[in-house]
Amino acid sequence: MTKRTRRALALLTALLLPASAAACSATGDRAPARLGSSAAGAPAGTAPAAPAARGFTLVASGDVLPHTSVIKRAAADAGGDGYDFRPMFSKVKPVVAAADLALCHMETIYGEDDGPFSGYPAFVSPPTVADALKDAGYDGCSTASNHTLDDGAEGLKRTLDRFDQVGLGHAGSARTAAEAARTTLYTAGSAKVAHLAYTYDTNGYPMPDGQPWAVNLMRQDKILADARAARKAGADVVLVSIHWGTEWQTEPDGTQLTLGKALTASQTGGRPDIDMILGTHAHIPQAYEKVNGTWIVYGMGDQVAGEMFNHSGARDMRGNYGSIARFTFAPPAVPGQRWQVTGAEFVPQMMDLSIGRVVNLPAALAEDPGDEEYESADEAVTEAVLSRGAAKDGLKRAR
Repeated sequence: MTKRTRRALALLTALLLPASAAACSATGDRAPARLGSSAAGAPAGTAPAAPAARGFTLVASGDVLPHTSVIKRAAADAGGDGYDFRPMFSKVKPVVAAADLALCHMETIYGEDDGPFSGYPAFVSPPTVADALKDAGYDGCSTASNHTLDDGAEGLKRTLDRFDQVGLGHAGSARTAAEAARTTLYTAGSAKVAHLAYTYDTNGYPMPDGQPWAVNLMRQDKILADARAARKAGADVVLVSIHWGTEWQTEPDGTQLTLGKALTASQTGGRPDIDMILGTHAHIPQAYEKVNGTWIVYGMGDQVAGEMFNHSGARDMRGNYGSIARFTFAPPAVPGQRWQVTGAEFVPQMMDLSIGRVVNLPAALAEDPGDEEYESADEAVTEAVLSRGAAKDGLKRAR
């Protein structure tokens, strides 16, 4: 019996347990990042002490793209009662939950609680995906992608409504003009962290009538204007998620290179306008690179996806590979200066369709170093991530 078969049989046994048992998972031990928090008042008659500046860790991951087969797996994991995506993230939950701020990319939109749901080409996903993301330890997600308007303004609204319901932040799409104009801010460590998000296109779907602000499109002038507005809103760190690139191409394309260089070069008062760029969309892992002193993750690959077929029509395992980015930020020596990245890491991951789980590859290989499929995936992710020389700038593989 092969290791893959043993894992599949173990999963089948787990699925026969009561749904309540299958839904159980460990709880992270860190306090979640807070959305739009404000300082507490000091006791009357006393001057508040200046709090010590504290750094933070950021975790970010790639496309959550529930194909029909993934939805069916969640139905099986729910034991016949709805759709439970929580087990799907259980093997990467320790990495996500340990971060001070964890951000995902929700590529698709949500349907009504009871469906109908669909996969490619127009995705409508079960709303319980959001519940699973929150359970895994994510604090928020980028929601601007080429699929954001797959079900029009109604699908967009259902998605953000569910995010609000479960307590997830979101950036990149909006239900109202006022919401579109607001900066998504988190508190992580002692930093106020802004999250902005944009997409190259919406698959030809026009913006809903009277809602030109519904989805943020990838325009250099808008991105920079929003980043400067985030600074004025009090952001110490500005993170920009961009849905960009050429599908199935490991090397960043011309737009990624040109726009990335321009965005990281932009400064106001001698301080960079953007502190990090987090890329999605290509379906396969792409490189990390330090450009103008700023980290760019060109593409983190897919985190959740079904069987993926490339442009030639061939089954391509790279479509189930991805990386989790993990960066450590430290406060500046002088207030008002740039927060510094003092640690840069990536964790190779894989959507193992045989067990329906996103796998932390280094952790899995530490337990079973002889798994050839995992070894191959780990090597492919590592090669892609380091393909533009990020190791020389201190990027390390981690678990």
